[in-house]
Order: sequence, then C-alpha cells, then structure tokens
Amino acid sequence: MKLVLTVLARDEADIVESQIAYHLNAGADMVIATDNRSRDGTTEILEAYARAGHLRLLREEGEGNRQSEWVTRMARLAATELGADWVLNADADEFWWPHGGDLKEVLAEVPERYGIVRGFWREFLPRDEDDAFFAERMTVRLSPHAPLNAVDGPFHPQVKNVHRGDPEVSVQFGNHEVSGPRLELLQGWYPFEVLHFPLRSYEQCERKFAQAGRALSTSADPARSDHTMHAYDLHRQGRLRSFYDRFEVDDEGVEQGVGDGSLVVDTRLRDALRLLRRPGGDGFLLPDDGAPKLSFPRLDAAAEAAYAADTGALAEPLERATRRLDDLERRADGLGAPLAVRVRKKLERSA
Repeated sequence: MKLVLTVLARDEADIVESQIAYHLNAGADMVIATDNRSRDGTTEILEAYARAGHLRLLREEGEGNRQSEWVTRMARLAATELGADWVLNADADEFWWPHGGDLKEVLAEVPERYGIVRGFWREFLPRDEDDAFFAERMTVRLSPHAPLNAVDGPFHPQVKNVHRGDPEVSVQFGNHEVSGPRLELLQGWYPFEVLHFPLRSYEQCERKFAQAGRALSTSADPARSDHTMHAYDLHRQGRLRSFYDRFEVDDEGVEQGVGDGSLVVDTRLRDALRLLRRPGGDGFLLPDDGAPKLSFPRLDAAAEAAYAADTGALAEPLERATRRLDDLERRADGLGAPLAVRVRKKLERSA
C-alpha cells in the first residue's frame, strides 16, 4: 500500500516541519505540498524535505484562497503520478492519530467497496504564551460537548477525510468533504483522531486571520468560513485580541475545565514529537534515520465507549434540527395540508 499526504501551507513555519515528520513516521510514504506565498521560512522547510526526496513541492503565488482547487490538484497528482492507494489531505496544523497500528495498518482494514474513511477533529486550545514549542505548551483539548463549540469560533465537532487514490476525486473547501465516482463513504466509523492546533499564539492567530480573511473576501470560491470572516472583521476593527482571549487557557482554567469535563489533558502528540526529536533538538528523525517507532495502541473498552460518546456530538445539531422539524410539522398539520407541505420543505432545506 502507498499512502500520500497532501499539505497546503502558508506561513506555518512553527508547525509544518513537525507535521510532515510526524506523518512520515506514522505511515505516510510521500508528501505533496503546495506553498502559497509563505514568507516566514515555511518555503525553506518544504524545500529541504523536497531535496531529501520525501516531498514534491508545488507553488501558488495567487492571493485568493483556492483551497478546493489546489487540494484537489494534489490529490489527483497523488493518484496519477505517485500511484497512491490512499490519499490523506491535511492542513499544516493537523496530526492524524490512528487507533491500532499506523495509518496504513488501519487503512488496510477498510473493506474494498469503501473509498472514504473519516477522522474526528480533536481541538487543542492555546496556552500561556512563551517561547516553548507549540506541542510542549498545548496539551489540553476541548470536549466536543463544551460550550465553546460555536459557529463564530474555530472549535466545533467536525470530520476530515482520507480517501483511496482516484484521478477524478474532488476535495471540497476545508477538506471536510470528498467525492468521486468510485468513492463510497464508510459511515459511522472514525478510526482516526485529527489532533488540530489552529491557534498557537496571538501573533500566529493575527497573521492567520488577516491572511485568510483577505483571501476569502477576494476569492471567487463561493465557500466561506463564518468564524474566519468574523475574526477578520474583528482584526480590521482592532478587536482580535478579545477573540483570541476567549480560547486561551491558563493553569486555573485547565483545572476548572478538567473538573467540569469541558477540557481534557492530552499529551500524545507532545510525547510522540519528543520521541522523534533529533539529538540536540534540531529537527526530527525520519524512518530512514532510524527513528523510534511510534506507538498507536487500540482503544480499550472504556476508551472506546468514551470516544463513541464524543463522536456522537457530530449528530447533535442534525438531531436537534430533526426534532424541531417533527414538532413544527405536527403544528403545521393543523393548518392545512398545502401549508404543512410548504413548511416541511422549508425546514428540510434548513436542516
């Protein structure tokens, strides 16, 4: 089996090296990366991996965000030119954590008829700012049932997709949906957790939303991110700090959140990257360098039950909408059939 990782990056120097090294140690064979106008050292990191033969580098100098187009191109190149059996489309701030064996071992368990498997987002919160590496600081994640899950924020229950190599695949905006004529989704199984680190410092937050907001506001792509445009508006008003402060947690906040179940301490990525660090702390070991093998144990019964409860949060918005739809339909039935039909159609579109 050949597994190819695709990455779209812009000014992600604080995280992209560890992200690529992690996935090459977790089972990926090759990386295709698109660098979009990076100015912070991201380009040089990607070029180093390309020179070493681990990465194929594409460049995009356009200002508008054409994520769907660019990721779809990488996914098709993976299938046609690199012969990928599976393609994992990840953002630079995502780390795919498999349950039981490495990425390829888990994908080998997928029945032949299915071509898309989903991973479940795990959202990590920013901590007190200092010069420490992000993975050393950010060891607390948000429960999917916590009240911070809102449309105007970056944290909410969500899925990402890994798919079989297909020259006709299409990847939608945000990498949250994938389609292809030969790709059938395996429903209800989430054998990967996608450890997500979208906000890592206030400086990174400001750069992220200034760039993404400008790109989305000028893009011909009809897709929009509500929380990105909200943060971009706050940035233009000089109020972005209040947005960031909503999510940053200190030691007292961690203690309270762990106590009430809204936060979870999770050191898996920190420990994995510590294991892969080169002696002296300069860069990360790869499998060819004799890197220690990462461990991805299967969940025990208690952890499996807790994980099932967490992934159940994905269905909650739809279930609430369905209950509301059923309630309003019962009320509409008393108003006459034509009106009831119109009400139901309208609510179905909303749901």
